[in-house]
Amino acid sequence: MLPFTERVVQIIRDIPAGKVMTYGQVAGAAGNPRGARQVVRVLHSMSAKYELPWHRIINAQGAISTPSDREEKGGLQRELLEAEGVEFMANGKVDLQVYRWFPEEEFM
Repeated sequence: MLPFTERVVQIIRDIPAGKVMTYGQVAGAAGNPRGARQVVRVLHSMSAKYELPWHRIINAQGAISTPSDREEKGGLQRELLEAEGVEFMANGKVDLQVYRWFPEEEFM
């Protein structure tokens, strides 16, 4: 596994229940601020293998990002977040000021 990928996996594993991070935030904390799409790739290919809490990653606007052909996964993501105590605003977004998690300095 590449060092960036290892850092992404560890950061995602460390996100506590009831907190979220954005794709770009994970990428930046792992050392590549422009690597949000790489974070998507890691989530897609490694979530099951490494038992990553994939549902804790949302977009920079605080919304769930799912392709239109996978709407059921977006519903599942919302259910998992709500089960952890994350509340969604009327516009369907998470208040990042309340629920965003920042990793320890070791990743910065």
